[in-house]
Amino acid sequence: MTVTRHVSPARQGFRMPAEYSRHAGCWMLWPERPDNWRLGAKPAQAAFTAVATAISASETVRVGVSARQYANARAQLPAAVRLVEISSNDAWMRDVGPTIVVDDKGRRRGIDWHFNAWGGLQGGLYFPWDLDAAVAQKVCEVEGLDRYRPDFILEGGAIHVDGQGTLLVTEQCLLNPNRNPGMSREGYEAQLRAWLGVETVVWLGEGVFMDETDGHVDNLACFTAPGEVALTWTEDRRDPMYPIVRDAEARLRAACDARGRKFKLHKMVQPGPLHMTAEEARGVDACADTKPRQAGERLAASYVNFYIANRHVVMPLLDAKRDAGAAAVLKRCFPTRTVVGVPAREILLGGGNIHCITQQVPAGK
Repeated sequence: MTVTRHVSPARQGFRMPAEYSRHAGCWMLWPERPDNWRLGAKPAQAAFTAVATAISASETVRVGVSARQYANARAQLPAAVRLVEISSNDAWMRDVGPTIVVDDKGRRRGIDWHFNAWGGLQGGLYFPWDLDAAVAQKVCEVEGLDRYRPDFILEGGAIHVDGQGTLLVTEQCLLNPNRNPGMSREGYEAQLRAWLGVETVVWLGEGVFMDETDGHVDNLACFTAPGEVALTWTEDRRDPMYPIVRDAEARLRAACDARGRKFKLHKMVQPGPLHMTAEEARGVDACADTKPRQAGERLAASYVNFYIANRHVVMPLLDAKRDAGAAAVLKRCFPTRTVVGVPAREILLGGGNIHCITQQVPAGK
């Protein structure tokens, strides 16, 4: 497979399609590290298996797994889910996998962003991250895709597109100096237009409170259709999320998409707030090179962190009092798809959720 470093996808007619466009499949990674997933990752593996099973009802699912965990993963995952032996430092395929772009002829190529574990040595979540940094190339090899290699750091969870020229990002994440120090807002917009084929960049402010990715947009807001955005929400003025979501709402109300449309907002009331229990924290191994898990810490819980499959929407179940309301919003947003809820607290305990552990492969021709 060829590697392109100095010519951008947009110059060659490629763009990132929306997640709600047709997929050829989905990629995930298998969780195993005991210093992030409690009880030797067994509960997380059960949750990942449930997510993979739900998505596999709509599209082919491939799971990258280490050699030592291959037999264990094969025993838990359904036969329809394909395993590929791929080493990784953790299991966040959204951020370490390739962003796949398409052109009008249906050709596909992968973008292999640089990765530094959400901040490198200035706030990153673990060290080393060398295996994660090689995942995107390996996925492109398996998929038979030529690969772009931009010269800057970006994670898949930091971007969300409508497929018609509009991109959502947050200032908290992209303008953090622990990713691309010195890169301005204008510099980012130029790069994102070139690599993703977008025209309009909508900047939101902060991401979800206590989101350890420095505020990825996919935990705060996402496109559900052209001109329509799902936004995590709370009416509790005492909650730290209140000013964050009000600011996001104001920015979205004031903005237009690339085709001049005003946004229709779908507010999804957040779960909880949820916190890590003492028992859950004790189940995670301590490690000097990994962000510690502590009892009582607030979890960055959001129903916006769902995955749009071909025939289903797979959403996290996080709060028995709020799950049904979130599912009702998604059913209105996706009337032609079946909404499937998967218990996802174990994924949340590791620092993300369903969208964070998946990466779609757009359909080609």
